[in-house]
Amino acid sequence: MQQIFSTADHSSRDGFKRWQDLLDEQLTPIEVKRLNDSPFQAEFAACALGPFPIFRLRQGALLSETNAAGLRRHARPDTVMVILKQHGEATSVQDGRESVQRAGDILLLDRRPSVVTTHTDSQALFIEVPRERLENALGSTRRYTSLTVGAPLASTQMATSFIQNLVQLNPQLAADSAIRMASIAVDLIAASIAERLAQEVPGPLHGTVAVQQAKAYIETHIGDCTLDPPTLAAAVGLSLRRLQELFAERGRNVSDYIWFRRLETAAKRLTDPGCAHLSIGAVAQSCGFADQAHFSRRFKALHGMTPGEYRASLTVRAR
Repeated sequence: MQQIFSTADHSSRDGFKRWQDLLDEQLTPIEVKRLNDSPFQAEFAACALGPFPIFRLRQGALLSETNAAGLRRHARPDTVMVILKQHGEATSVQDGRESVQRAGDILLLDRRPSVVTTHTDSQALFIEVPRERLENALGSTRRYTSLTVGAPLASTQMATSFIQNLVQLNPQLAADSAIRMASIAVDLIAASIAERLAQEVPGPLHGTVAVQQAKAYIETHIGDCTLDPPTLAAAVGLSLRRLQELFAERGRNVSDYIWFRRLETAAKRLTDPGCAHLSIGAVAQSCGFADQAHFSRRFKALHGMTPGEYRASLTVRAR
């Protein structure tokens, strides 16, 4: 990562003012207050993981507040911030939910008013992710903003270790590889949030969370051609009949939904510059289709044109 700022290069008073301006510019319009009189120390580093900006912040005891007026000035309202806590402790409040984060935890904050309090020697990675990517798998972010996704969860450990390794190896990755790895990272984040949501869920909400967990599993296993309703049911700990009932209650068929997500993912990859080198067959295989002819038939039935025609038509428009 490239270091953008360090208070070691500034006086204490000037350093804090520059820190406020930097957070306002790089993250979101924010009000920052110091919580003690000790010399202020902070560092800010940044890089891009494929299409996703990522920042590393180290700072002392601060209270950081975002409000509606500031958020209206934000340039990227369709994104959310995923936070991977690396050192220290923090307290977060958003959407009426308050939680504590420690090293190894994951947290999500949306572009709504929030308050975050950090303590001495706090460090975290901030990943800016399109809201749609998470809501497609998990539903509205209001269900899991300021919800600590704890380090003890196996899925959390997988997500954090993958992302931290990806940050270290990022300079060595080709652009198209970085895009694919970043997409995997977001899928791992979604899977860890889904596992956390499945814990201690009130009875009436359990069905909704189970469906969200199933959708997250589909997204992270979209390339597995063996993924089918029985496999999915076993993966989320439900009987096939119960999984089918839950999807039917929401106007969906499990098998149809799996095929729909395969086709939608394929459509995105066909128009993704990072996947331009992939043949139609390779795209089909990466989305779980074992047979290219089957893929072409299903794709044309949904989009009204073959995969090749779809890719060509959007390429022409882009010119």
